[in-house]
Amino acid sequence: MKKVTRVFYITLVLVILAVILGALFPGQFEKITGNIKAFVATSFGWYYMLLMSAMIILSIIIAISPYGKIRLGKDKERPDFSTPTWIAMLFSAGMGIGLVFYGAAEPLFNYALDAATEKVGTDAAFKEGLSYSYFHWGVHIWAMYGIVALALAFFQFRKEEPGLISATLKPLFGEKMNGPLGVLIDVLAVFATVFGVATSLGFGAAQINGGLSHLFGVEVSFFSQFIIILIVTILFIASAWSGLSKGIKYLSNTNMVLAVLLLVVVIIVGPTLLILDMFTETFGQYMQNLIEMSFRTAPLEGDNRAWHNNWTIFFWAWWISWAPFVGMFIARVSKGRTIRQFLLGVMVAPTLFVSIWFAAFGTTAGDVQNSGTDLTNYATELVLFNMFDQMPLSFILSIIAILLIASFFITSADSATFVLGIQSTNGSLIPPNQVKIIWGIAQSAVALILLYVGGLTAIQNTIIIAALPFSFVMILMVIALFKALSKEVK
Repeated sequence: MKKVTRVFYITLVLVILAVILGALFPGQFEKITGNIKAFVATSFGWYYMLLMSAMIILSIIIAISPYGKIRLGKDKERPDFSTPTWIAMLFSAGMGIGLVFYGAAEPLFNYALDAATEKVGTDAAFKEGLSYSYFHWGVHIWAMYGIVALALAFFQFRKEEPGLISATLKPLFGEKMNGPLGVLIDVLAVFATVFGVATSLGFGAAQINGGLSHLFGVEVSFFSQFIIILIVTILFIASAWSGLSKGIKYLSNTNMVLAVLLLVVVIIVGPTLLILDMFTETFGQYMQNLIEMSFRTAPLEGDNRAWHNNWTIFFWAWWISWAPFVGMFIARVSKGRTIRQFLLGVMVAPTLFVSIWFAAFGTTAGDVQNSGTDLTNYATELVLFNMFDQMPLSFILSIIAILLIASFFITSADSATFVLGIQSTNGSLIPPNQVKIIWGIAQSAVALILLYVGGLTAIQNTIIIAALPFSFVMILMVIALFKALSKEVK
């Protein structure tokens, strides 16, 4: 523990206070977070939309500019990981549980319950639901992750600065980043990471519980989710102990194998031709309407503002709260790549995969819905398993899905403990195992409290709040990055 900094102690105290308050005053905790969330979503929706759109524009500018030739490291360094393993690692850290949780449910709900702009239950709403799923999980998120990761990787591997968020702001603030201001920046990043990752852990526990209940009759309850989180916590701490090149690498490859297996089986045993047709048309709609969707704020009474806040703003906030963690992790595994290779890889490969994923699961869910089985009667975490019930090989599909959720659960938490360790030990690339264990327990505790005080509603409230302060740090990181890159290319 000799390596730990003030960031570790300050953030840990803040997390412990949040856990205690949530445990002692669950009703008040949910009410307060709900009120703050409503204020943020209503008052800063336009800001989130502009910020996420700007990240795409900036990523493209950097990738095609002379800056794209700069290597993230010394000029002769080459990547530590093969391209397939690299994509698997960034994908597992950057999406994970959410894909399985929302893969069938999001397109279905946006078709059959509450559509963004179309009439509910129509063919147009079916297509729109898929297009918005690509939008919420596609290029915007990966461009944002890419910019944050690029800043961290550039300063860490090119400029030999510590692997800290605060270190990326030195071109703007100089040595002030080594003092209290730098500590504040890093505390914001660590705090956002803990709550952002805890969100996914809460989703994962709820869906594993739902799957076990559906298949084996296990009670859906907080106690069951407590046991699930306890078991998975032990597993991801064991993985974190083994280090980056072993635990996370092997788990990431396992995730990709299971994810591709589940995807391929769903395409084959599901409505194959409809899936292929819907993907082709709706992905085209997504690309065609990307600019309009990117700047839609639903300002007028008839624009369905509630849908916009509950879906788009929620997702934008969730991804921003994940940015310190995913950005740090992607930076760590991307050493040796050129900026152009890095940005194009980060934006293109995951966007294509998640679009195919939502096309397969969303189209199948919509087809089941149209066949007479009303999947909207089920909670979000149960939609997938009840969809499988209407397909061949349903039991096998459900088992693969549960294994995939658990594997993503372990990988996300494992990666986060590694990143939190880096952030709270002054950028050490090999943080002490004791630090990783403490952060692992803290993440799980936050996930449990969020489930205890209000289930998924409390989780959604909290991440929208946690994302706002870090979004301002992201803007400063972009300005500092451009200032530093301009000195590299004469």
